[in-house]
Amino acid sequence: MSQEGYDKLVAELHEMESVELPQVREAIAEARDKGDLSENFEYHAAKREQARLLGRIRFKQRVLANARVLEKSRLGGDSVQLLSKVEITNLANNRQMSYTIASQHEANLSEGKISIKSPIAQALLNKRCGDVVEVHVPAGTLRLRIDSIQI
Repeated sequence: MSQEGYDKLVAELHEMESVELPQVREAIAEARDKGDLSENFEYHAAKREQARLLGRIRFKQRVLANARVLEKSRLGGDSVQLLSKVEITNLANNRQMSYTIASQHEANLSEGKISIKSPIAQALLNKRCGDVVEVHVPAGTLRLRIDSIQI
């Protein structure tokens, strides 16, 4: 993953551990003070929220524990790979698109980042400028031409 993505995950984890978790624990304590726990909706809702939050924290901790940060300077720009910015043309309608191949934890289509696990990224991997690839997507088959590759 990129250094930017790693830093973002670290910040999200810190936010969950230092802000959200204490708020949930405070809500549990307040609900516990209201009396009978067997019929206390606020207590059960707060406990469910705590379990959900702890699950998200553990997931992010595992992602960070197994993450490898890639240095862009060590990547080659002659073929498509992780962290490559690729400009492609859909040959069916001559529409140009630009995507950055990112890890699945950094993927965000509104930012133009697609997951390396996506069908388009899988078809583009290790291809060079000028190559035409066929991608099998749920809507059918796309023919894409790689116009440029940047790191």
